Amino acid sequence: MSERGLVTSSSKKTSASTMSGKTFSALGNLVKLLPTGTVFLFQFLIPVVTNNGHCTTLNKYLTGALLVVCAFNCAFASFTDSYTGTDGQRHFGIVTAKGLWPSPASDSLDLSVYKLRFGDFVHAFFSLVVFAVLGLLDTNTVRCFYPEFESGEKVLMEVLPPVIGVVASSVFVIFPNKRHGIGYPTTSDSNDTSQKSKTDSSSA
Repeated sequence: MSERGLVTSSSKKTSASTMSGKTFSALGNLVKLLPTGTVFLFQFLIPVVTNNGHCTTLNKYLTGALLVVCAFNCAFASFTDSYTGTDGQRHFGIVTAKGLWPSPASDSLDLSVYKLRFGDFVHAFFSLVVFAVLGLLDTNTVRCFYPEFESGEKVLMEVLPPVIGVVASSVFVIFPNKRHGIGYPTTSDSNDTSQKSKTDSSSA
């Protein structure tokens, strides 16, 4: 291979890594609003299933399946929540119009806190949008499905992530997410029934 070919190949790799970096940077903290496990799984598997962007027909099917599964997880996680029961363990469930399902095994838990809200649908939709930008503009995905897009639509690929980031961040400010669903870091919350039972016992 000639020296010019090596330089061209090196510049393409640098450009590709820069593009992925810009996408993450533009989305900023919004990526943190996605399920941590799903984002990690996608970042870990996407180079494998796409063969680093050099896709065969099988690679395309595998990549499509990975995108669909991760997108579903991002949306589904918005309809889940958790609580710390009287046994001190973290329990997860699906939010419904009546509360949390399966029904929590704690009598001291206020089910009305977990009722399905309009904001849950908003979070699910924009989580899906944020992941779509993250997944579909990933360098490996672009090279696999639409390689001509990488060189021909650089402006769109640079402009779209920050625009989506601004819109989504504004929506998340209006509809803050207070749930602790599947795939999200566990933080202290008011739904710790084990602490409530201890408090009730001490006061008694």
